[in-house]
Amino acid sequence: MDALSEVLQSVKLSGALFFCAECTAPWCVSAAASDSFVPYLPRDATHVIEFHLVTHGRGYIRVGGETTPFSAGDILMMPHGDAHVMGNGTGVDPIDGSVVLPGILAGEFAQSRIGGGGEMTRFICGYLACEAGLIRPVLVGLPRVLRVHIRNDASGEWLENSIVHAVERAGAAEPGSSAIVARLAEVVFAEALQRYLNQLPSGQTGWLAGVGDPAVGRCLAVLHRRPSHSWTLDQLAEEASVSRSALTQKFSQLLGESPMAYLAAWRLELGADSLRSSSRSVVQVAAEVGYESEASFNRAFKRRFGKPPAQYRRSHREARKASAEQKHAARNGHG
Repeated sequence: MDALSEVLQSVKLSGALFFCAECTAPWCVSAAASDSFVPYLPRDATHVIEFHLVTHGRGYIRVGGETTPFSAGDILMMPHGDAHVMGNGTGVDPIDGSVVLPGILAGEFAQSRIGGGGEMTRFICGYLACEAGLIRPVLVGLPRVLRVHIRNDASGEWLENSIVHAVERAGAAEPGSSAIVARLAEVVFAEALQRYLNQLPSGQTGWLAGVGDPAVGRCLAVLHRRPSHSWTLDQLAEEASVSRSALTQKFSQLLGESPMAYLAAWRLELGADSLRSSSRSVVQVAAEVGYESEASFNRAFKRRFGKPPAQYRRSHREARKASAEQKHAARNGHG
């Protein structure tokens, strides 16, 4: 069982590769925080993760006061949606990347050439949209810029070649190309997380560090595979092949809470997602996420979200309607 795969199936990612840039030094581009994407996205999304695949050359990416160098074969990901600056060379003012954002997110695959004519850097950009509550466990402990290299093995080379080919097809508007690049965007995310997990130093904490620990990883996998099961700490310890005390200590050390507290929080996130995305009754939702009574689900849900389930659903539907009107106005404004 694989906890990362189990969670990614629940998160319901959607995404695209949408921009291909060819830059010659000196150059510099600024990108706004990724929540600026939300008004232009066709689906319900509350969190957006932007990424860049560097196919040629080198440069730097800066988030706040932290600068990270990059080179060809790197994937750069902003898991927390931070604004960032990318460039190579000095003495140029950053170009505002948000100027072209409405067009490219409206489906106009963009290719850009900028810079001063020096050393060449090429990269492909993309994004992944998801629901913030469901993706939150995965993002805990991740850096503001996650950088992994994919040219050191055959699978990474295959992924890069597939992306480049898909982008060429998208640029030519070939049938089916948008669906292909959307799936590849999801593969990029999973690949980046897996590679980052493999290079984590000892002593690291967070959800991915938990996935990488044999006992905690087994525990997380069964919790995410069967969240509605009436788990006990004894059962989880048996699944993890360690004692109750060892599992609790290691789980708390890596994730900052006990296994049962983690399960309770995850069940509520799944319940909230079901309320947002389905018409199932509150009692049905409560049962499907592991609550024996509607009353206990209502109490726990209100403590977590500040509203009882039925009110939460109504508020979400009203907000979704307002968001749809905003997105419609934004697209029409672009047109």
